[in-house]
Amino acid sequence: MDIARPSNAKKKRIRQIIYSAVLLLAVGLVSFGLSRLKPAAPTVERAVVWPDTVKRGPMVRQVRGLGTLTPEDIRWIPATTQGRVEKIILRPGTAVKAGDVVLELSNPQLEQQLQDAQLKLQATEAGLENIKVQLNNDLLQQRASSANIEADYNKAKMQAQMNEELAKDQLVSALVLKQSQVDADSLGVRNQISKDQLASKADSMRAQIAVQQSLVDQARALLRLTQQQRDELKVRAGLDGMLQLVPVEVGQQVAPGANLARVANPSRLKAEIKIAETQAKDIQL
Repeated sequence: MDIARPSNAKKKRIRQIIYSAVLLLAVGLVSFGLSRLKPAAPTVERAVVWPDTVKRGPMVRQVRGLGTLTPEDIRWIPATTQGRVEKIILRPGTAVKAGDVVLELSNPQLEQQLQDAQLKLQATEAGLENIKVQLNNDLLQQRASSANIEADYNKAKMQAQMNEELAKDQLVSALVLKQSQVDADSLGVRNQISKDQLASKADSMRAQIAVQQSLVDQARALLRLTQQQRDELKVRAGLDGMLQLVPVEVGQQVAPGANLARVANPSRLKAEIKIAETQAKDIQL
């Protein structure tokens, strides 16, 4: 009896399946093994390293870069008031002192303000002198009136005392004595009131003069400020050194705060070095 054998194609398919399974298993094992390995140390050329024993201590890292020497003291000179550039006296590259005038500005409005401030100060000073004269005259009149009242009071008091002595000898009537005493008491009250008014007048006089004096002080301060602003139209270096830059031209209008010149002190310098970005991370100030 004949037995049927499997075809060669079927056997071949089974072998392919087995081989594929073995291959997948091998790839998985290799991948797992590689994932468990630690990364290899980076390689460097031997010429760029110095083999030695590791020691604790400072490690100096040198970097190189291009740079320039620049002054430590650099001052921009700003405009303190609005104006027009009238004259440029010094040019960049000139050695200057702090008080040297670099350029001049003009401001007609500021000149008018200066004249107004001068007139205002003169008016307030004249007002102060006038009120002093008036108050002094009033005070003198008050003193004269007070002196007259005091003299009348002293006379009345003496008359009352004399009538009192005469009344003891019955040389004057009781009515005359009483009248003289009433007159003396009345003038005594008026005398005290006059003295109080005189003291109050003096206090009032000092207060009024103080008010007028404050107006004079305000006018004087305004004039001083305006004069300072006018003087600052002459722009000075403000620093001993070298005039580096004058970024304005004659006829140019400038606003307060605008930079008019730059002065530097070349005796104190510092190095400004440009370091590559790749090396900048290794620098610590």
